[in-house]
This record gives sequence, structure tokens and C-alpha cells, in this order.
Amino acid sequence: MMRIMLFLATNAAVLVLISIVFQVFGFEGILAENGVDLNLQALLVMSAVIGFAGSFISLALSKFMAKRSMGVQIIAQPRNSTEQWLVSTVQRQAKEAGIGMPEVGVFNSPDPNAFATGWNRNNALVAVSTGLLQNMRPEEVEAVLGHEVSHVANGDMVTMGLIQGVVNTFVIFLSRVIGHVVDRVVFKTERGYGPAYYITSIVAQIFLSILASTIVMWFSRRREFRADQGGASLSSRQNMIGALRALQRKTEPVDLPGEFAAFGISGGLGTGMKRLFMSHPPLEERISALESKG
Repeated sequence: MMRIMLFLATNAAVLVLISIVFQVFGFEGILAENGVDLNLQALLVMSAVIGFAGSFISLALSKFMAKRSMGVQIIAQPRNSTEQWLVSTVQRQAKEAGIGMPEVGVFNSPDPNAFATGWNRNNALVAVSTGLLQNMRPEEVEAVLGHEVSHVANGDMVTMGLIQGVVNTFVIFLSRVIGHVVDRVVFKTERGYGPAYYITSIVAQIFLSILASTIVMWFSRRREFRADQGGASLSSRQNMIGALRALQRKTEPVDLPGEFAAFGISGGLGTGMKRLFMSHPPLEERISALESKG
């Protein structure tokens, strides 16, 4: 219920905020003086519908896409002691975290990594790579599993979906406004839309999407610290630090593909401007944050 209320409140806040900004700065009047007949309210509603729909359709399909695109093999019936241990560990941690038992899976990758996804905290998926199982000690794997279970318990998938929806709304809305203004004010198109509208809208959407992704990644990095604390709580602080140290020994960590990167345990290296687009904080910062809690 709280997630639904948060969704509605966030959506409404975006609509109200943009409307107020345009009224305060008199932007609608400026457009009207230049012969721009754009219906801002209708565009804003359309942008919000498209922005949030795309985000939440992606979230709803996340488990299915993870299984298909990453080849996650779900452990329905454990076939060996390792699979049995994985299932029992996630089961124990899920109970401690107060969430429903997630599906547990393994995907084939030499890189040590793991991720959690799913549309709600009682219908999630936790998956680990073969490389993680081969390169970490059991207690470190336990901490990684705790990190991913914490992502689920914290509602990070839904939270990131909401943030992405807000960002999508702004990107779609502003790119269409920019395209409309250029087409009507600069090129003086009187009826319909000319090529300038479509070209400008596409270019603006690409540019704004790149800028907006830095906002989403900032939120993602902040939530990683919280998930690390959750992993330490469900395992131990030393186990969580040990797991991050194990990842640190890998000289070039690799991000998971697409939307799953934000919920993995490992992220790529980044310096300078690249840091703005990282889904995870540097491992040394995460380790320092855990050590400071000791």
C-alpha cells in the first residue's frame, strides 16, 4: 500500500511542480505571444503516463528478462550441496529481513557478481554468478546474498522504478517542449509539425536522457551503502568487508547489463566524468563506510 501511495504522490508532485514553475515564470504566456499553441497540461500528463508506464513495465518484466537475457537457472530442486546451501541461506536471510522467499538462481559468468530484481519484495529473484561461487569463500558469498536480500527488503527495485519514472517524465516533457518551440518560433511552422520538431525532440531527448541518468545513478550509489549495511547485518560486518575486498582484488570489475547493473554487488571502475554514470560507489568507499560503523 505504501508503494502505491508513494507512486501516486510522486507522480502528482511532478505534475504540480512543473505546472507551478511554468506559471511562476510565465512560460505559457511567452509561448502564446510567439504563436506557440502547445497544450502543456496535456503534454505533461502524456509524458507522465509514458514515463512511468515504461519504467514499471520494465520492472514488472525484470525477472522474466533476467532469466532469459542472462540465462539464470532457477534452483527449483537443489541438485548438490552448493545449491542446497544457497537456497537455505537465502531462506534464512529472507525470514530475518521480513520478506517472502525469493527465487534463487545461478547464471554462468566468470566475473564474481550477483543481483536482485523483481516487482515487489515478496516476489523477487536473487541470482549469483558461477564466478562468484568459485572466487569467494562461503562466508563472503553469504554476505553478498545478504546484500541482495537487503535490496529486496529495502524496496530498492520499486524505489528506482519511481525515480526512473520521474526522470522519464521530465525528459519526455522537456524534449517535446524544446522541439515545439524550435519548430514554431525558430522555423515558423504554422500547421502540424515540420522536420525541425522531430529532429530537435530526438536530439533533446538523447541529451536530456544522458543528463538524467546521472541523477538515477546517484540514487543507485546511495542505496548501495544501505544494502552493504544490510548484508553486514544478515551475515557479519567482516564478511561483508571480506566480500568487497574479494571484488577489489579483481582489477577490472564489470557491470551487469542494462537495468540489472544497479542491483548487482559489483560495478565498473570510474574516474572523473565517468564516475557520474556509475551505478555503484567505488569499492574502497564502501569498505570505508562499513569500517567506520565498527
